[in-house]
Parts: sequence; C-alpha cells; structure tokens
Amino acid sequence: MTANQTLPLAGKTALVTGGSRSIGAAIARRLAADGAAVAVTYSASADKASAVVRGIEMAGGRAMAIEADAGSPAAVRAAVAATVKAFGSLDILVNNAGLGLGGAIEDIDFDTYERMIAVNVTGVFVATQEAVRHMQAGGRVIHIGSSMTRYAAFPTASLYTLTKGAITGFNRSLVRDLGPKGITVNTVHPGPTDTEMNPDGGPVSKIVGPGIAIGRYGQPDDIANVVAFLAGPQASFVTGADIVADGGFTA
Repeated sequence: MTANQTLPLAGKTALVTGGSRSIGAAIARRLAADGAAVAVTYSASADKASAVVRGIEMAGGRAMAIEADAGSPAAVRAAVAATVKAFGSLDILVNNAGLGLGGAIEDIDFDTYERMIAVNVTGVFVATQEAVRHMQAGGRVIHIGSSMTRYAAFPTASLYTLTKGAITGFNRSLVRDLGPKGITVNTVHPGPTDTEMNPDGGPVSKIVGPGIAIGRYGQPDDIANVVAFLAGPQASFVTGADIVADGGFTA
C-alpha cells in the first residue's frame, strides 16, 4: 500500500474474543494489518495472547490483551468496557471464542452442557449486547460459527452443533434490530481448519479430509480473510449472511 492510500480499517477499533490462538489470532493480526486497533480476550493462554499483541505492535499496530472467560458475563462486559476505555471506541466485534467439547449424547454430563452454552451461546449474546451499546453506524458484528451446522460429518458433535446452530438464528434476527442503526451482522462458518482443536493430520482430519473439494485443510488466515472483508467498508450492504468458508466441504 502506498503512502497516499488509507488502510481500510484505519481509525477503527476491534474486539476479538478468544483471540490468542488459531483462528482468533489470525483474525486479530489481519484486522490490525488493515489498520484497526485490536483488543483480544483470552482465558488460559496469556503467553499466546501477549505474543499476538507483541507481533501487532512490532508491525506498527495497536493492540491489547484482556483476560476474560467467555463464559462469564461479568468478564465479557468488563472486556468490552476495557476496550472502549483503551481505544476510545468499538466498531468491530468478532465473536470467536468457543469450546468444542462433546461426546455421545447419552454420555454428555450436564456440567459440560452448561459450560458449552455459557461460552458458545451466552458469551456471544452478552458480548454482542454490550458491544452494540458503543457502536455507531458502520459498526460490524461478526460471529464465528461452524460448517457442522450444515453437514455433521462425524458423531459426538451434537452439543457443539447445537451451540453453533443457536448463533445462526441469533445472527438472522439481529439484522432487524441493528440494521436501522447501520450496524451489520454476519456469521462466518469455517469448515475443516488447521487449529489446535482440530489440527491438520489429526484424527478428525482423517475423516473429513477426503471430503474437502479443494483438496486441503483450511488455514486460520483463510477464515481471517473472510472476516476482514465483512469488517471492511466494501461489505456495507452485506448483513444477515451465513458465509461458509470450507473449501467446498459442504457443497
């Protein structure tokens, strides 16, 4: 980019929940590269969150890490407040934090169910509710869903899919609430992606790998690229969308 060109997210502030590793970290780095000041939340990966922040700062960007369990409404609200206090605004929320716990339906204990709902559903609701209080026209809410809501390729994922399906419904209804305010709401559904939870070459990849049309696992940057588009000015007329980024896995 030449000196007389402005980065697409210059002057914007983004909050990426669960931004310390894998897809979340890639999203944070990409939004920062596009000019946004970025806050990332983390729960147990303080060192990794710090590394993401350092990398962004070394590249000339602004970033901060906030310890916040996505399953704690109080912590999520505090993270939003800390972001606004540090950077003066909040323009982009990426609801990325999530858990992938599961098992056969008859074996899932209720504590596991409650924890998954707390992080994957309640955390998304609270972060969104709190963030939009600070957003002006042009604001962006972007959820990270899952292609599992379209095609469940293997057993033991019913609880995970339940939580991600809830986000799809939430996304569509939010459009009617936030559209008149000029805020867009979209969901990106990653397919098989190389993450700590689902590494390329891991047990799940042996099952789903042959079904990926383009012949490779996704990389976190592949998902971050889609999020960056939705966060930017060129996506101002895109809202209520479910964008599947899965290499043709569910085609």
